[in-house]
Amino acid sequence: MTDVVVRPLVAGEENLFDSLPDPLPELRQVPYADGVASGGYRPGNTWVALRGGRIVARAAWVQPPGAVGDPWLERFDVTAEPEVGAELLRAAHEAFGGPRPYYAAAPAYWRRRPDVRAVVERPMEAARLAGLVERGERLRFTWTGTPLPAASGRHTFRPARDAAEINDLVRRIGEPEVLTGAETARAVAGVDIATDPLAWLGDSPGAWRVALTDGEPVGLAGTAGDACYPLLVYLGVLDPAVRGDLLAEATGVLAEGGAREVVADTDAHRVATVAELERTGFRRLRARVVFTP
Repeated sequence: MTDVVVRPLVAGEENLFDSLPDPLPELRQVPYADGVASGGYRPGNTWVALRGGRIVARAAWVQPPGAVGDPWLERFDVTAEPEVGAELLRAAHEAFGGPRPYYAAAPAYWRRRPDVRAVVERPMEAARLAGLVERGERLRFTWTGTPLPAASGRHTFRPARDAAEINDLVRRIGEPEVLTGAETARAVAGVDIATDPLAWLGDSPGAWRVALTDGEPVGLAGTAGDACYPLLVYLGVLDPAVRGDLLAEATGVLAEGGAREVVADTDAHRVATVAELERTGFRRLRARVVFTP
């Protein structure tokens, strides 16, 4: 068997990274050259495994300019045996001074598709061999203009009054059901949007909607209409009965502001939230399996 050479890229080798055909072209991925141009990808944070001069594994950690956190593994493809991918990760982790998180992207419903599952599970197995631990799965949904369900009429909505009201509701909710871009917020700004969303979103009244039943707050949604694409960043409820109406309300507010697409992330184990997103007209776009040291 030909020996494997594991090493970081050097400047000017962007084409070497792209010489491995994309094994999952249906996934939305930032092209590697574009990531380098924007400063998120860097040759020193990009590693390859070569056998006979050809790439058999590649890994690109991303760290946006100005980020306060460590880089995370965003692109990881392995066409050789998983042990080769694990060797690459161990070498990179040693150079980084320790392992970093890995967000393994996969197409929607990947477990139901044997051909896709075979591609996805190889780098995941390499991550496990390198000492990373699977922590859960996040689903990304997108709404692209389908008619929203009619409101039940049981709830009313208004902008949040101020930061104090938002913070009080966040504290009472505890565990929000929708958190979009949580990994990016943590890495870029050191912010946990589950507990301190204002540090990421701000308290502009137009970005926050409060759901009420008989005048009492029962839910909170925070949106971002001027991000890379419109996001339903935060959604939490004190009464599960408001979930559907609040989803439709927040999505409708973004649509009225000109959004043609709205993105939302939730944990795969939140079955009721997944069902309500789909009833509201969102469709699954991808999954991300989270691995951490």
